[in-house]
Amino acid sequence: MQTELLIHADWVLPVDADDSTLAQHSLAVADGRIAALLPRAEAEAQISAAKVLDLPGHVLIPGLVNAHTHSPMTLLRGLADDLPLMTWLHEHIWPAEGRWVDQEFVADGTRLAALEMLRGGITCFNDMYFHAEVTARVCAEAGMRLLAGMIVVDFPTRYAADADEYLRRGLELFEHYRDHSLVRPAFAPHSTYAVSEAALARVRTLADELDVQVHIHLHETRDEVLQVLREHGERPIARLDRLGLLGPQLIAVHMTQLEDEEIRRFAETGAHVVHCPESNLKLASGFCPVYDLLAAGVNVALGTDGAASNNDLNLFGEMRTAALLAKGVAGRAGAVPAEQALRMATLSGARALGLDAEIGSLEIGKAADIVAVDLADPHTQPLYHPCSQLVYAASSHQVRHVWIRGRQVLRDGAPLTLDPEAIISAARGWRERIAQG
Repeated sequence: MQTELLIHADWVLPVDADDSTLAQHSLAVADGRIAALLPRAEAEAQISAAKVLDLPGHVLIPGLVNAHTHSPMTLLRGLADDLPLMTWLHEHIWPAEGRWVDQEFVADGTRLAALEMLRGGITCFNDMYFHAEVTARVCAEAGMRLLAGMIVVDFPTRYAADADEYLRRGLELFEHYRDHSLVRPAFAPHSTYAVSEAALARVRTLADELDVQVHIHLHETRDEVLQVLREHGERPIARLDRLGLLGPQLIAVHMTQLEDEEIRRFAETGAHVVHCPESNLKLASGFCPVYDLLAAGVNVALGTDGAASNNDLNLFGEMRTAALLAKGVAGRAGAVPAEQALRMATLSGARALGLDAEIGSLEIGKAADIVAVDLADPHTQPLYHPCSQLVYAASSHQVRHVWIRGRQVLRDGAPLTLDPEAIISAARGWRERIAQG
């Protein structure tokens, strides 16, 4: 077999049905896809590659999928810490966004986020923010996968005057990127408290017509649920269900306030949940019942949320926190084992985004979105179980190489499609402007 790239690694974690750990295996790439995955001795005998890369001490994993973030908010990292959600939003974040968010802000913030995420092995992310067309352009230039959220809120911003204009701009984004190889649009109504019922109904109709996902904050805090219950006489999930929005297209983020019937209903409809453990902890939003959701058959993915409320975009940290927190909340040491945490950060995220046929696992025929992590690092020695070390001990700085669709975008920890010096300089310029008011 003739291929473009052959990678030899000490271990491969393909995230397959058996949660396999493959020792001394090799992965071949041709035309941007995984052409073979087989023992090293067989690969050396059967495959001729234009480039051969030997990675002793490394593990290959699928590209990580950050299933919820607000990438341009990297420029607001650390601006208003240690505050509850509504105080943080209403008194600090939304005023700052009203003052500063424009296309330049979004471009510079997205580049900073993309740099951080690529260095941490994230090859695909699901975003929700203003000027999604700018985020889409930056990601296309960087060779990174994106589910571009066509945001909808009821209140006016510098981006749009009302829900109708948000939707119009979203539809323009969809038309531009509907056939793009890396960027896919999705509707992103902010929440049930920031979007009217009429706008939510319109989102449902358009999402069905265009066959795209719907990405929304849902049951993030107790106060949110009580507010919607008080104003509309039903809990947010019930409201979405009545509007026909519960289903495989729905990506519901946070979900810290759930009743048993709501969990059952999510499982029944095939709606997806994105768990953001570190952001929820930092904002004291509550605990997502991950073990109960998984036990009911709900697909649960992982997200970082934005860097303004986390304060990083590090899925290695989220995997570890998610696994540990689930054990504490459920009172079960095996509630979310390491293999499940890795699945949540890869294949489950791809499934939530509607991309699991293309990415999320290392399988023949899928896109070659591959991450090589150096487990020879002192943080992960001695090594008994690669997946456990990856989840409980590894750090994002151990990511050494990243490929997306077979194209290398990180080599020896250095980005190949982004300019770190220019990106950091731009971020410092924004800090000076924002700090001065």
